[in-house]
Amino acid sequence: MIELNFLITSDNPSGTAMDGSLRLDFDQRVKCRLRALLEDGREVAIFLPRGTVLKDKDILRSACGLQVQVVAADESLSVCAVEDPLMFARACYHLGNRHVPLQIHAGELSYQHDHVLDDMLRGFGLDVHNCSASFHPENGAYSKHGSNHSHSHAH
Repeated sequence: MIELNFLITSDNPSGTAMDGSLRLDFDQRVKCRLRALLEDGREVAIFLPRGTVLKDKDILRSACGLQVQVVAADESLSVCAVEDPLMFARACYHLGNRHVPLQIHAGELSYQHDHVLDDMLRGFGLDVHNCSASFHPENGAYSKHGSNHSHSHAH
């Protein structure tokens, strides 16, 4: 089994050849310990620091130098287009209050499909539809990847 212990970067400017690719949905990309299969069928084990969230195109490396690129897998999503800023804020508030990871774009929010949440938003008068796409929610306040945010209060 191949052990992937190092997160390199989501940039591959030099076009470095990859030794494989790993298709993961969001729930798998937030796990710091995971067994999975590369797209060519080889088994891998991921060992990363707690709190690491993998993103599409991230590169994982083994101690022996093998490099694998992460691919965000398509998954079932609920999508809600909202033009009214107040209604958009209300939808985000109620979903965030339930700690639902949200992918937010101008006038549109997406979350992992959940018929109860869909019904809640429909109850607010919003139109919710389902699709299959890769999911890239906002990083949480305490995310260790993709954020330069510090919790130090020293001045």
